[in-house]
Amino acid sequence: MRINGNPHGAVWLPPSKSYSHRALLAGALAGHSRIDRLILSQDTRATLNGIAALGGEYAYENDRVQLHRPMDGGSLLEIDCGESGSTLRFLIPIAAALRDKSVFVGHGRLMERPLAPYEQALGSMLRFTRDGQSLTVEGRLYAGDFEMPGDVSSQFITGLLFALPLLDGDSTLTLTTPLQSRSYVDLTLDVLRQFGIAIQHDDYRRFTVTGNQTYRPTDYTVEGDFSAAAFFLVAGALGTEVECCGLNEQSMQGDRAILDHLRTVGATVAHGANGGLTVSADRLVGVTIDVSDCPDLVPPLAALLAFCEGESRLVGAARLRIKESDRLASVTAELTRLGAHIEEFADHLVFHGVNRLHGGDCLAWNDHRIAMMVAIAALRADGEVTVDNPACVSKSYPQFWEDYQQADF
Repeated sequence: MRINGNPHGAVWLPPSKSYSHRALLAGALAGHSRIDRLILSQDTRATLNGIAALGGEYAYENDRVQLHRPMDGGSLLEIDCGESGSTLRFLIPIAAALRDKSVFVGHGRLMERPLAPYEQALGSMLRFTRDGQSLTVEGRLYAGDFEMPGDVSSQFITGLLFALPLLDGDSTLTLTTPLQSRSYVDLTLDVLRQFGIAIQHDDYRRFTVTGNQTYRPTDYTVEGDFSAAAFFLVAGALGTEVECCGLNEQSMQGDRAILDHLRTVGATVAHGANGGLTVSADRLVGVTIDVSDCPDLVPPLAALLAFCEGESRLVGAARLRIKESDRLASVTAELTRLGAHIEEFADHLVFHGVNRLHGGDCLAWNDHRIAMMVAIAALRADGEVTVDNPACVSKSYPQFWEDYQQADF
């Protein structure tokens, strides 16, 4: 696909993918709930597939999901998780709380992504068997005291926090190392609270969960996604006149940090005519940013730092190796292909800022965020830029190219 957009005007951002997954699962455990402002991306479809496989019933119409019959275990053994790490990691303990055996099927790199935290924490109760693109989990989850590192993906912690309230007895979850990606755990606790689930914690080191809790039917509206907005906010810093609408500036989303990072490099964040956020900049200066709590911001931040004067660094990024692509490698390869100066290390990237890029033929690596990164970087390219497999953005932001290419909103 030839990239030839110049986004300007008002962009209405899609609903938060992180909140969407959590709200769907909480609503499906409650039944008789409604989730408003939800767009069916590939990942949210995967979660709905899992809900149906576990006995839940739902209807989708006009960006609204009506959840009818709650999940009770169901009779369909296989759960197709697509390429969604959230779906897989959230559903493993939920399914094990509801039934004795489940087969999870994945695509792309999904089944290459680590599951060791579950295998270690739940190994006395559950048996995990991998076979190519499938994972069989046998056994039943029961109440107890669980331990897990805090410096692994927060998805493991979230999955357990969803499942433990269902069990016949009280449980604790103790983190053996300090918690990273705390903001995602906060999202989980926020959604659980709104659906009637109470969980106590001791400074995020020990979570105490009362058993036999009941998820409460709730009508829930999903707020705009800062992970998606980050690309267009960066586009503003690079000189486009775009207004990002539908965002909650007080959001608990960790990726709201993009606003602080933009200010740090010298950009100005303001409000536009439609009440959304706009970004502008006369000069961008190099900075060091720790992305351990906001790993999904690495691709848009990379497109930004490529143009910041002097040297910039993205640190705390080791877990980017196990995303939809190896994002330290894919970010480096594709921006370098366009003329950026980047050094790749095991757990960080170093940028030496340039003013303009040249054109080039880029790869998306079948990674939605890499395709969107290339599109934003192309705004400062003097030559033609193309990207293969542009449709991969449907994993999280199906209307991205429409928003990017539309000349007037």
